[in-house]
Amino acid sequence: MLPWSHELSGRLHQETIDSALLRGNPLGDPHERPLWVYTPPGYESGSARYPVIYVIQGYTGHVGMWANRTAFRQPFIETADQVFAGGEAPGCILVYVDAWTAYGGSQFVDSAGTGPYHSYLCDEVVPWVDARYRTLAAPESRAISGKSSGGFGAMITPMLRPDLFGALATHAGDALYEYCYLNEFAKATRALRDHDHDIQKWWSDFRGRTAFTGEHDSTLLIVLGCAAAFSPAADGTPQLPFDPRYGRLIPELWDRWLAWDPIRMIDRYAGALRSQRAIWIDAGTRDEWFLDLGAEAFRAGLDRIGVPAERVQFELFPAGHGGIDYRYPRAVAWLANRLAR
Repeated sequence: MLPWSHELSGRLHQETIDSALLRGNPLGDPHERPLWVYTPPGYESGSARYPVIYVIQGYTGHVGMWANRTAFRQPFIETADQVFAGGEAPGCILVYVDAWTAYGGSQFVDSAGTGPYHSYLCDEVVPWVDARYRTLAAPESRAISGKSSGGFGAMITPMLRPDLFGALATHAGDALYEYCYLNEFAKATRALRDHDHDIQKWWSDFRGRTAFTGEHDSTLLIVLGCAAAFSPAADGTPQLPFDPRYGRLIPELWDRWLAWDPIRMIDRYAGALRSQRAIWIDAGTRDEWFLDLGAEAFRAGLDRIGVPAERVQFELFPAGHGGIDYRYPRAVAWLANRLAR
């Protein structure tokens, strides 16, 4: 609980990856990205190969935030290190991936509005790590974990790429979109009254002042960024899935969002989900985006398609959307004990 950092039992390597895929991305974001790679105790002195857990961030998150320290809480880098140093689980390599964009996030999908962030993760970051660290380069030894938007990315990535990922942990991941997004659309419609019903006018205003000094900045940023990810025009311009004056849904655009809802993806990717050797799902029962309902729906969907119950860890606990970082090392330990060695 002391408010100062302490020496890790493992080691954190602060790397930089030069992404060919992110060069020339639509937002002009950097193609050179930080990549933090944690190696567990014993890695430096041995020759063994290790399973890998990829860690992806929530919306507005970036890799440097994993080192943030708050009152009475240790950062995840330290709590994850304690999992391995204390013998709670056998050692794993942890890879902290940065997918920041000018809008605050990418949703870890390939999009004309932000860039090919799913391909960046799967086709550049994973082989880059495998080439430079002693990994066990097989899906049964590779997991992905995240919270919120990162939890969404952790759900969809193994569905799309079961050849790479064989386990996942989702903490309050975005799911069941009719509950987690529709309220945000209504709030955004009200907020856009002050910007002539034009989210680009808000965006111009936001970039010209101190961020998050406006009452509705967080809502509008999420809506804009997700529109860039899920419903961009061919030229990359974000298209809102609702009329910004009245809030009426635009079915052809809203359907593009729904196609990315993990709950609606379950049946399309049933085989990939059944191939997963470990799936951790949790959320707080007071989640402001009702992601506890999404977690329950995801768990029910796994049951329906025949994912064996012993491969799934599911829990709802008293909490809102924030302050649940203490769950992350628990999931790391659970995954580490189930990845192939």
